[in-house]
Amino acid sequence: MRGNPDIIKTLNELLAEELTAINQYMVHSEMCHNWGYERLHKAIEKQALDEMHHAEWLIERILFLEGTPSVSKLNAMQIGKSAEEIVARDHDAELRAVKGYNDAIRQAVEVGDNGTRELFDKVLKDEESHADWGEEQQDQIGQMGLQNYLAKQV
Repeated sequence: MRGNPDIIKTLNELLAEELTAINQYMVHSEMCHNWGYERLHKAIEKQALDEMHHAEWLIERILFLEGTPSVSKLNAMQIGKSAEEIVARDHDAELRAVKGYNDAIRQAVEVGDNGTRELFDKVLKDEESHADWGEEQQDQIGQMGLQNYLAKQV
């Protein structure tokens, strides 16, 4: 089924965001593993896996709409140098994703592509959950202090 070229372009832009997030989160996850913060390592690794599913779904939709998935483009990664920076930078990435999917939903509604809108809705809910998790981590750091937070991650 031939899709709207602007929607296919948006799908590819979101795909670049997801592929970038996968790489950023995998680096952050492995940094936490290297530092011995296993709980943080596992939580970030799970988010990376979620982003892999999002990328897969976007690729499937692009192909369904007879577009060409662009998997070679990555955006700039924001690698943290500490656990606190990692949480903050990943949270920022999730907030950008929430905005991006909300914008994409509006675009899909405007062009009458409800199938793509449903996909965007599904991914948006995951991204909102990830953003909420990041906010929880930042709140915990603020309330219990960084050292206590990190002790909880071991």
